[in-house]
Amino acid sequence: MGLPEFHMIAGGARPVAPYSHAVEAGGFVFLTGQIANDPANDAAPLPGTIEAETRRVMDNLKIVLAGLKLGLEHVVAARVFLTEFKAHYARMNKVYESCFAKGKRPARTCIGVTALARDALVEIDFIARRP
Repeated sequence: MGLPEFHMIAGGARPVAPYSHAVEAGGFVFLTGQIANDPANDAAPLPGTIEAETRRVMDNLKIVLAGLKLGLEHVVAARVFLTEFKAHYARMNKVYESCFAKGKRPARTCIGVTALARDALVEIDFIARRP
């Protein structure tokens, strides 16, 4: 096993802090948590509803995966961070579950937090595995 590889993906959302879009080590790919910032227009406001933000977050994660020649089928674990857990948990889940094939969803942890960058409602990160 060599040194970790650090990836910045062309077309990915602009980082809101000092991080790589993904780091790869030992066949695993660790994707940094994404919020709903628009990769085409970083100055655009976040969508503002939990459903729209969850869709944009998932799209941002798919951009990073695609840049690494991976897809959602390679994701083995996810962490979801919600700022309004009780109000948004079920609504976020409806969007999230629609992204994965039934019976092939990654392991997941969902955590309520007090705040996220740019006042986002949701942030999601992934761990993927190379085939």
